[in-house]
Amino acid sequence: MVEFRFGVNIAFPNSPSKWVSQARRAEMLGYDVLAVPDHLGVLAPIPTLLLAAQATERIRLGTFVLNTPFYNPVLLARDIAALDQFSGGRIELGLGAGYVESEFDAAAIPFAGAGARIDHVEQTVLTMRKLYADPGYRPAPTRPEGPAVLIAGWGKRLLRVAAQHADVVSLSGAVPAKSGLPTAAAPDTLAERAEYVRGLLGERRDQVEINVAIWGVASPSERDTLGQQVRAFLPGFTDDQIDATPTVMVGTPQQIAENVRELRERYGITYFTVQEPAMERFAPVIELLK
Repeated sequence: MVEFRFGVNIAFPNSPSKWVSQARRAEMLGYDVLAVPDHLGVLAPIPTLLLAAQATERIRLGTFVLNTPFYNPVLLARDIAALDQFSGGRIELGLGAGYVESEFDAAAIPFAGAGARIDHVEQTVLTMRKLYADPGYRPAPTRPEGPAVLIAGWGKRLLRVAAQHADVVSLSGAVPAKSGLPTAAAPDTLAERAEYVRGLLGERRDQVEINVAIWGVASPSERDTLGQQVRAFLPGFTDDQIDATPTVMVGTPQQIAENVRELRERYGITYFTVQEPAMERFAPVIELLK
């Protein structure tokens, strides 16, 4: 049976001291990966992860995920290789195609069509791996192939790129609601996407992890506030979706652990990333599953 991995995505480290405390706490709680997102208005991912690398010893450090069209692939390769060196090889590079048009406008970067943004993700991976494969490349990452790459998305074209190039395919699990705002995917939709990815992987199926974002976690007594927690990330989520959404979990640690096992059995998902508000709440589940 494939072992689980668990990550936590922390969006708002409000001060250096709080971030160091959060990084060390995530490591102590048994998380495998500490990740940060990439949006304007939050701390820049690379220096934030460098500070976490200095404060921790074991936990892997990732981006969940970089807004890849913001970055020149050659310059990004240099920054990631240096970060990988300074962290002792603990970097997991998460890439996405970007989706918030207002952020592109604020950065004066053209918001290209989805196809062009996905092409940029693919070209970024190919460029970085080509550079890293050169024995004379400096700064060299800790492995010739560079850090492990996670590619996150939901659309089939981006998932095809992920299945071809990534070490981890991340299913965002976020789909448009009737309002047009993002909400969590229903079980049949998640099943369809997971099966689609497994079919694309072919011979790579045993070499590539499938990840999913967990958008909310609550004990039975906290159920009434769970919808509010999820809407901080998925504004289109409604309270009546709680029971029907695989990536929103309510229950005791034992019940939630069983839900996670079911997701592995049903969808082939073995890597789960929770959001910052659920970090403490989910930790007992990790203890039950490792």
